[in-house]
Amino acid sequence: MIRLFDLILSLFGLVILLPFFILIIILILTDSAGSVFYLQIRVGKNDKDFRLIKFRTMRAGADLGRSLTIGARDPRITRIGYFLRRYKLDELPQLINVLKGEMSLVGPRPEVRKYVDLYTPDQRRVLEVKPGITDYASLEFIDENEMLEKAENWEETYIREIMPAKLRLNQKYISDPDIGNYFRIIVKTIAKIFR
Repeated sequence: MIRLFDLILSLFGLVILLPFFILIIILILTDSAGSVFYLQIRVGKNDKDFRLIKFRTMRAGADLGRSLTIGARDPRITRIGYFLRRYKLDELPQLINVLKGEMSLVGPRPEVRKYVDLYTPDQRRVLEVKPGITDYASLEFIDENEMLEKAENWEETYIREIMPAKLRLNQKYISDPDIGNYFRIIVKTIAKIFR
């Protein structure tokens, strides 16, 4: 049933948002050199890698040093990139991942392999379901970049504090993935972005 809603909503979203996508593409191309989309290898269901699609918000090649962005004003982010990230618009192309069946609209956010390799056996339960565009952890840690900016050692803070907390929230949805929760999380995500 959830797959059916994923297909309907992602297809509807892509059709409705097409003019908006074109505008974002023009803004990205006029703002900085490089491709419009950013593809990053993430770990999906059953521990399989897939290419996560986002609008590019950083200068070309700026992600080679680290995979996490730190602070609201990470110098690697372009001018239009700040706007796209603030309103989570860079995530919209993941509707294509949903349409392809690699992701769901709701589910644990997919992580890069570097951090998945640190999961405990219990934490690896998140790999038993499709990753999602949003979930409880996305709502709770919507300002994660700013939290990391305040940390003395951002990567250690992410690994020891933020990642385990996010994984606990991921498991909350996994334990009760019904249609009610699915739509509740979607509505809360939209409300939080606009707030």
